[in-house]
Amino acid sequence: MFLSPHTARAARVIGTFGAAAALSVGVAATASACTIGDFSAAAVCDAGGNGVIRVTDRDASGTPATVSLYVQLSMPGGERLITTRTIEHPNAQGVSVDLTPLDWYAGETFRIHVKATDKVDDDIQPMTVVGDESCTPSGTPSSSPSTTPAQPSATPSATATGAPSPAQSSSTAAAPAASGAPSPAGGSGNLAETGASSGTTVIAGTAAALVVAGGGIVLALRRRAAHGSR
Repeated sequence: MFLSPHTARAARVIGTFGAAAALSVGVAATASACTIGDFSAAAVCDAGGNGVIRVTDRDASGTPATVSLYVQLSMPGGERLITTRTIEHPNAQGVSVDLTPLDWYAGETFRIHVKATDKVDDDIQPMTVVGDESCTPSGTPSSSPSTTPAQPSATPSATATGAPSPAQSSSTAAAPAASGAPSPAGGSGNLAETGASSGTTVIAGTAAALVVAGGGIVLALRRRAAHGSR
C-alpha cells in the first residue's frame, strides 16, 4: 500500500505520541506501586510517655500492609516476635501505627518486617535502635525536681529570734545604775550626810539675828546707865 509523504509523516507523529503516552502511564504505575521504600520506623515516646516503635507508611497506591515487630536477643541470630499491626489505608502523606515493645532501654534493637499483598515482603532497613533518652510514663514524677526549695537563712536576724538590739542592750544596762544613784533633790537621809539641809540654814540665821539683837539691847542699857550717873 502506497502512502503519500504527508500521510507517512502524520503516522510517525501519531506513533511517537502514542509511545510517549504509554511510557508515561508505565512510569506512573511504577511510581504509585507499593515498595519497601514507602515504609520507615523510629523509636519514639508517645503522648502518654511510653516508648514505642512508630512505623509510617507513605504508599500512594493505598495498599494495606502488615508490620511485625521483632526484638533482637543477646544470642547470635536470636529474636522474638513482639506484636503485629495492620495499616489499612495508607496514603502519600503517611499513616503511622505504634508498636509497643515489652520493655524499653537504651540500645535495644528491633527488626520490623513488612508484608503488603504480593508487592512487599521485606524488612525496614536499618534496624531500629532505642536511643540514650528514656521515656517517662505519664503521672510518674521526674527523678530530679525542676525547682530547688529555698534554703533557710544561715544567720537569723535579731528581730526573728527575739534577741535585743545593741541599742536596747545598752539602754537596759544603764537603767539600774541610774536608779541606784542619789538624786540632787532627794530625801533627808542624803541631805543629813552632806550638812546642806534647808532647816539648818534657817536655824543658823535666826540665831545670828538674836545675837545681834541681844548685843544691841546690852549696848543701849549701858549707855542709859552712863547717862543717868552723870
